[in-house]
Amino acid sequence: MHPVSAIEGRAIPFGRKNVDTDVIIPAEWLKTISREGLGAGAFQTVRAEPGNVFDDPEFAGAPILIAGDNFGCGSSREHAAWALLDLGIMAVIAPSFSDIFASNAFKNGILTVTLPQDSIDRLIEVALTDPVAIDLGSQMVTTPFQDRFHFEIDPFRKKCLAEGLDEVGLTLARDNAISAYETRTAAHMPWLSKGTEIAA
Repeated sequence: MHPVSAIEGRAIPFGRKNVDTDVIIPAEWLKTISREGLGAGAFQTVRAEPGNVFDDPEFAGAPILIAGDNFGCGSSREHAAWALLDLGIMAVIAPSFSDIFASNAFKNGILTVTLPQDSIDRLIEVALTDPVAIDLGSQMVTTPFQDRFHFEIDPFRKKCLAEGLDEVGLTLARDNAISAYETRTAAHMPWLSKGTEIAA
């Protein structure tokens, strides 16, 4: 997982409410366990609409998505986060998120920023013509027009995102402590490891 510190660029002014995971990535794309290639199916039903923002060259490669209330509701499919990453999205700003989606996004290195609706409305207005910036350190979303929107984030999630630590990375960071514990356990309670040796 790549560390997240600052994300800046064009933001896709989507703004639609109650976008569920089936809209983010339709069920027919769930036959793969690969994280690659899902961006092609991301927002497939929305892309079928004439003049949709996802196919607008103005927002090609945009790292930020501005969404509406209750983003990521529906099923718990982690493919939704994978599809956003494959699309190039590194952060989603919305008034609220489904808890499961927010958790999946975090575990895959996507920053979810919760802001009130009036801030979202202003960011959508700016995003139509100008870039948006997110600074994780100061927990601030800013625009070239001196707009400054502070957001809250769980300190543990902030640390993991800033250091690029997923669940595997967190475990590996404790490798010495884990090894020391296993050594002590083998010495004091050898019956726990008896029979676990793999024959050569």
